[in-house]
Amino acid sequence: MTTVTDSPMRVQPLSRLGVLVMLAGPFLAGLDFFITNVALPTIQRSLGASGGSLELIVAGYGIAYAVFLVLGGRLGDEYGRRRLFVIGLASFIAASLLAGLAPTLPVLIAARVLQGTAAALMTPQTLATFQSTLTGAARGRAIASYAAAGGLASAFGQLLGGVLVSGLGWRSIFLVNVPVGLLALVLVRFSVPASRSSKRVGVDVRGTVLLGLALALLLVPLTQGPALGWPWWTFASLVLFGCSAVLFAVWSRAAAGRGVTPLLPLSLVLGAPSMRRGLPVLAVFFGVFGAFMFVFALVAQNGLGLSSLAAGLAITPVCVAYFITSFQVPRLVERFGKRVLITGLVLEGAGLAGAVAVVVAWWGALGGPAPSIAWGPVVLVMLALVVIGVGQALGVGSLFRLVLSQVPASSAGVGGGVLVTVQQTALALGVAALGSVFTALAAGSSGGTVLGVAVVGGVMVVLTFGLAVLGRALPNG
Repeated sequence: MTTVTDSPMRVQPLSRLGVLVMLAGPFLAGLDFFITNVALPTIQRSLGASGGSLELIVAGYGIAYAVFLVLGGRLGDEYGRRRLFVIGLASFIAASLLAGLAPTLPVLIAARVLQGTAAALMTPQTLATFQSTLTGAARGRAIASYAAAGGLASAFGQLLGGVLVSGLGWRSIFLVNVPVGLLALVLVRFSVPASRSSKRVGVDVRGTVLLGLALALLLVPLTQGPALGWPWWTFASLVLFGCSAVLFAVWSRAAAGRGVTPLLPLSLVLGAPSMRRGLPVLAVFFGVFGAFMFVFALVAQNGLGLSSLAAGLAITPVCVAYFITSFQVPRLVERFGKRVLITGLVLEGAGLAGAVAVVVAWWGALGGPAPSIAWGPVVLVMLALVVIGVGQALGVGSLFRLVLSQVPASSAGVGGGVLVTVQQTALALGVAALGSVFTALAAGSSGGTVLGVAVVGGVMVVLTFGLAVLGRALPNG
């Protein structure tokens, strides 16, 4: 099969089947980040896990995923994107099988770290392949489909997790990856052209170590701190993160003078207006997204006392609205550009405001301390969730395309890796920051839960409407 080297004259277009196969990467990676949430109580009973160990099951995956994403993108540019996708997907299947069959808690945690590492190898190759093998409207549609796949996996993760755990047990949430992954592994050789960057620049070992260290020093204390009561080492780690981040920036600027192509060229982030203006918007957007999914799960299970299955079903309005809207996003972005993003953010902000208002005003009627449920407020919450789902679909589907619109094809892997790294880091930061505030306020009483929803929900509403204003500075794609 022809190898594409990012020269516009030699691009072998990616077929529709190839697009679908490559979407298996972000879908499986996003699914495994969220699907585990509803299974944690069952895993705790089955393996005798402590609260801190449960945090590691989630954080181990997320941290490994974020730490290795940029490296995964660079390796794809260097050695071939299809090759790295196959390696990452095969490793992800093996790690999922290990997680599903894990006899002990340490084995499960190790499998989750391996899953995250494998996801970091395969996921950047999807965006990079779209950037290098497609052009014009076809590229825009594929990138929008990428955003939709990741968003659908996030939204459906808790729903699917609740169904699988209640019917087949917690191991099924990992084993379900195996047949899906094997099918994609068989099809990729026949449907995806091999591609790599025309510039062979090698791997920046020092930059890789510094970036990985910085992300680990940031994410480990933020994900583990709330469960452990913020011991001294968490604050020391955050200080060291600042030092590592500065060293990484200094090295990235100096590397070119030493004949080394840096892992993350600052010219890519600072030179492309779409990246420079878009990454902060993307970071806050996914910070709010992660916090919303986390708080929703806690309110449904701990606040309203729903089972894992019922809590998963409660998110259905968001999932259905997201799913239906996501198919319309590519066409809308082609016609209206960044106005799709702004509209999505306004709708999401309005939906969040409506949901918060109903929860605060009619908490007892939704299933709090009152013995009966009033369906009027329930319907209002469902309508608000539908609006949130539509807004999220418009936002995710357009944001990825807008941010990558000015990234050159030769840097497609690095650009995709940076984008997804920011996305995953923002998800973790959103949970750590706003999630910690919510759990602190909600501890011990239904009144605290209502206060937590009001405070954290209010912050999410303000941030979302603020992003709608900032989104006006983005290019039209």
